[in-house]
Amino acid sequence: MSRRSIVLVVLWMMGALLSFSATALGIRGLSASFNVFEILAMRSLAGVVILVTAAMVRRELRGAIHLNAIGLHAARNLAHFGATYAWTVGVTLLPLATVFALEFTAPAWVGLLAVVFLGERMTAARLVAVVLGFVGVLVILRPGLATLQPASFLVLASAFGFALTAIGTKRLTRTDSTFAILLFMNLIQLPLNLIGADDRFWTKLEPGHALPLAAVCLGGLLSHLCLTNAYRHGDAIMVVPLDFLRIPLIAAVAWALYGEPLDPLVLLGSLVIIGGILWSLRAESRPTAA
Repeated sequence: MSRRSIVLVVLWMMGALLSFSATALGIRGLSASFNVFEILAMRSLAGVVILVTAAMVRRELRGAIHLNAIGLHAARNLAHFGATYAWTVGVTLLPLATVFALEFTAPAWVGLLAVVFLGERMTAARLVAVVLGFVGVLVILRPGLATLQPASFLVLASAFGFALTAIGTKRLTRTDSTFAILLFMNLIQLPLNLIGADDRFWTKLEPGHALPLAAVCLGGLLSHLCLTNAYRHGDAIMVVPLDFLRIPLIAAVAWALYGEPLDPLVLLGSLVIIGGILWSLRAESRPTAA
């Protein structure tokens, strides 16, 4: 990969991580009044409105929409919806530390699936980033015997679903514009999320929900915009380990906004994660990187 591509991947992933963090904060602010399907339905509806409005204003966006890959769009979004549902159920049955530790098995699945379905190479440097990412996650989260509970398999299934989503996104960037990927994502997932929402749930909206709702709607759209563009400029095997940075970032945000104490092991694990990523990026920037 060229240095320009690496810089673009890093910048887009930083945007994705910040947007995901804003979305998480917005969900926390809305969770007392709405269930997860209602929150995601509002996010998808806002995405549809924003994207359709943009398409009405800009003709080139309309021209980028086609149905040639609609089957892949449907499969990608069904995988994402199923993974999100399984993850949500897992949160209600397992300790959060266990859920997040199991969720971050996704990069290993991405590495395997990207080699098989996308023809990407699992280089030594990329393997180092994935392995050190796992080590850092284990240092931070310290999963215990709770990991052996039956519900753990549900969370592992969600991690596999998120990996399938990543592979589908990368594959779609070869044929579809970022705008089309986002539009089909919101159009397909809106009715799926409405299935789990209560009738007239929007009547519970109050003025105090404005800020967290904006964070969910805008953060949700921007996070997938940035993530899709990161896949456009880099291999999935390289992009996914950067998502490990979500853990230390969320820990820092929780400390700054909610006064949650910073565990020294969070710092240690974060340094391990960052070290693996920097090693991989340095190797990727070399013309002779294997």
